Amino acid sequence: MKNAERQTRSFLMKLFAEHGFHPRGDLGQNFLIDLNLMEFVVRSGGLQPSDVVLEIGAGTGGMTSMIAPHVSRVLSIEIDSNMYEIARETTAPFENVTLLRTDVLKNKNRFSAVVVETLQRILAESPDPVFKLIANLPYNVATPVMSNLVASDLPWSVMVVTIQWELAQKMVAKHGESGYGALAVWLQSQCQVKILKKVKPTVFWPRPQVDSAIVRLEPLENPPAKIDDRRFFQDFIRRLFSQRRKLLRSVLIGMFRKQLTKPDVDRLLVDGGFAENARAENLDISHLVALSNRFRREIAGTSSDILGEDESEESIEA
Repeated sequence: MKNAERQTRSFLMKLFAEHGFHPRGDLGQNFLIDLNLMEFVVRSGGLQPSDVVLEIGAGTGGMTSMIAPHVSRVLSIEIDSNMYEIARETTAPFENVTLLRTDVLKNKNRFSAVVVETLQRILAESPDPVFKLIANLPYNVATPVMSNLVASDLPWSVMVVTIQWELAQKMVAKHGESGYGALAVWLQSQCQVKILKKVKPTVFWPRPQVDSAIVRLEPLENPPAKIDDRRFFQDFIRRLFSQRRKLLRSVLIGMFRKQLTKPDVDRLLVDGGFAENARAENLDISHLVALSNRFRREIAGTSSDILGEDESEESIEA
């Protein structure tokens, strides 16, 4: 089937009726039915013949089929067995498409092992691969997918994703703004984050209740500050912003009560030039990175428990 036919609202409704199932809200299934916007997403990835593209949420395979002719390989993930069968039929003409029926996430803080292993194998088989994420991301996995990819050692070069507008605003928020939090700090400390376009609900079927955004992320060549330990930093800002309006001193004393005394925390804050009334939400990224590095170095010299109290498998939330 032609992409134009496959991705119209009327065609999708007929297709679903013939198969006897409906889009699943619990899986964030909102299909992009505006072909111009779909082409815009794909075009914004700057696709080249050497690219290896990861797509999450294959759906009916419309975007997969649009990407495949322009790249070396596509790994497309679909959790829904009904969608998987349709996508498999749609992408059958493309020998460079690998379709997996699985959840992309093991949990909020980890990618599925089969996804990582398959992607690593494809990258190893590809000559001079350039790895990109291009996807109309299901809303319920958007934050952990982006956060985990940045946290991983996978050699990604570009992400172009469709996500909720509110999430996009939080990703680009600056210190002092209401949306500024752990996600903004985590991404902006390592990536250039740019909102390319605001998208209305009418371009999806079924229509979501909120606006969406097309966002592009690229790794920064010159980050605002050097992160000594990315795992420590990710956990540090997650816990710091979970109490973002509390005084920095109080939060840090609680976070590291097993490794540092109150005078230790006071000394580190004074030496770093942080005011007594400082709060996480008012600190820019460079200051947060410097604070994290300072505490990590202090703890590394006094304790083998680097991450400290309340370490968990929780991911950064929007």
